[in-house]
This record gives sequence, C-alpha cells and structure tokens, in this order.
Amino acid sequence: MAVTVEGVRRGRPVDFVHVGSLLSEEEKGVRDGVREFVDREVIPGAAGYWDRAEFPFELLPGLGELGILGGTFSEEYGCAGWNNVAYGLAIAELARGSGSLATFLHVQSGLAMTAIHELGSEEQKRRWLPAMAKCEKIGCFGLTEPEAGSDPGSLGTTAVEKDGGYVLDGEKKWIGNASFSDVAVIWARTDDGRILGFLVETDNPGFQAEVLPRKASQRAAWQTHITLRDCHVTGSARLPKAEGLGSTLSILTHSRYGVGWDGLGQASDCYETALAYAGERKQFGRPIASFQLVQQKLVEMVNEISLSQLLSIHVGRLKDAGELDPATVSMFKMNNVAKARRIAALAREVLGGNGILLDYRVMEHMADIEGVYTYEGTNDVNTLIVGQAITGHRAFSPRPPQRADEKGE
Repeated sequence: MAVTVEGVRRGRPVDFVHVGSLLSEEEKGVRDGVREFVDREVIPGAAGYWDRAEFPFELLPGLGELGILGGTFSEEYGCAGWNNVAYGLAIAELARGSGSLATFLHVQSGLAMTAIHELGSEEQKRRWLPAMAKCEKIGCFGLTEPEAGSDPGSLGTTAVEKDGGYVLDGEKKWIGNASFSDVAVIWARTDDGRILGFLVETDNPGFQAEVLPRKASQRAAWQTHITLRDCHVTGSARLPKAEGLGSTLSILTHSRYGVGWDGLGQASDCYETALAYAGERKQFGRPIASFQLVQQKLVEMVNEISLSQLLSIHVGRLKDAGELDPATVSMFKMNNVAKARRIAALAREVLGGNGILLDYRVMEHMADIEGVYTYEGTNDVNTLIVGQAITGHRAFSPRPPQRADEKGE
C-alpha cells in the first residue's frame, strides 16, 4: 500500500522527554491554538505557494487573529501580552507549517514591530502597532545592504538633515516584506557618523522595492532590494530612541530569539513526518521503521529535538526574567538551526525518493532552513559571538586583539 501524504500528517507535537510538563496551561493553550490553525489553514497550501514562489496573502487575516504578531507586547498596543515562552512556542508551530510564513513573522513582529515598540515614540507606537498586530498594516526592516551584511556598522545609506527633516539615499538588500509593506524601518548614517533609524512610509516617491527573483530558499517569502533616492522624510519619522549601532543590535537580539524557535519548529515537522512515514512505508515485507539504520536516524532526530526543546524553554524563561544576554541568544539560534539542518537531511534520507517531493514538505524545509541558517546572523558569526563571550577576543574585528598589559590587566 502506498504511503499517502495525508497519512504522514500528525496531530500531536513531539514530546519524548515530557517538556510539556514545563509549560503552563496558558503556554500550552497558545501552542495548541497556533498548531490547529497551521494544520487547518497553512499546511494544505504551503507547498503550492512555495512551488509557485507566491506569498500567501490570504492567510494574513487569520494570522492577525492568532495574537502572534507582537505577541509579547502589551494589550495597550493591541497585542496579546504573552510571555516569551508562549511566543516562542507559537513561532515554532508556525514554522512547522511554513518556513516562509515564519520569515514573514520574524520581519513583521521580531524586527519592524519590535523596533517601533522599543525605539519609537508613543505616537509612533499607537499609530502602527495595533494595525500591525492584526496584519492590517505591514512593516519591514531595512538594515542589510548589498555590501553590508554581517558587518552592519559599515552601512552606506545616508541621512542628511534638510528643512526640518532628513533626506535618505542608499540601497538595502534581502529586506523581507518590503514590496508590500506600508512602513519601512530604515537605518542610515548621518554626516557626523551617527546611525539613526527612521520610519519611511512606502508610498514615499523616493522609496522603491523590487522582489529578488530566482530564490531556492524561502520561496514563499518575498525578499527585496530597496532603493532610496532623494527620499524626504519629516523629523517626526525618526525613531527617537534609535541612536547608534547598539540600538540596532538590540532589535536583532530579539528577532534572533524568535529564529531559534523557528529552527525547532521546522526540525519537528521533519521528524514527525519521517517517523510517521517510517511506520507506514513497507519494504522487504515489513515497515522500514523496523530497520536498524532507520531507527538510528529517528533516534538522532528525536534526541536533538528534545535537547533543543529544553534549551528553548530555558532561554525563554531567561528572557522573561530579563536575564538573556546577546551571546546566549546567538548560541540558541546557532544550536537550533544547525540541528534543524541536520534533522532535515536525515528525514529526507528516511523518506528515500519521496523525500524530494514537495508534497511531503521535507525538501521544502531543507531549502528554507538554508535561508534561516544565514539570516539573523550567519552560523559563523553567531559562533564567533559566543567565542568572544567565552574568550574575551573579538575574532571578527578588523583591529588586532589587545595585549593584556594594554587592557590594564
């Protein structure tokens, strides 16, 4: 009997080490609510959108109703007011259904809304956050440039003060959502070298965004190339608390936290699919789940997922307690996404030839994880951030490390 796509879809999340016992009823309720939405609305059409490289606009109203956009922000701004563990669980479930849709979430919620919430004025927050939480307004986050990726301090976009406002000129690349955004958070450098943040409404005649074509990862998420030419904004467009590269990196730390949960979610779907498939697929007269090498692959997958689940919940608790530092976030993202990459490859092996069919979703996850492996800090950069934390030496700095006597030690 052939193994059907429907046959490998599972209703319950993987929980081999009983991580559910670490969750509150509210947290489990958030997880289960998003999971039900994903199973019903996202998974049936996800592979088709991915194959056609189309963004699933029809899912945005339902996504807005879930409370996941800006999920940790207060109800005062039209958001759900969840804790960070609940928010992470929701991200993992959305990523389980679609890595591309999770990327939309990271941009809308983890970057654009977070920048407005943390760095904006009260007027800016009240204007944008409630509508963005419902997906009635869409945002993007313009930091990365064609020649400034892992080194955001070298950005070349300029902001020149003029007539009580600013004129922005430059280019941004790999900017998710920008082609259909209502507002863009743009980072630019002033004449005196300061890096400032601005809210640029995308109907501005000086703003243009073109979708990057021919991607083999995150195909249902639209990344763009932004061009800013003589883009005039008023003084009120500036994010008042955005001053210097440090404020930029603080937003990336929040988003990087969400991406760590993304890796866990995509890995979980690959494992759940592989386990169910192995139980139904028969060769040599018996299920392939009975073969030693298949069991070895499944055990490796569930082992790594279980460790990632425990780390994810612990990191979320640290974030809720205000004790999460950037190096730990980098380790978290690095760990979960690298493990997801390995788990997707193992799941593809378990499914054999069927593993390359989009109907089973594993190949889609494999490709999407490659994008996650790079964005919000490449695996190498996150590794070196952790390396700096444990050694005190900044390996990716252009300056040579100081000798101990030069540091006063």
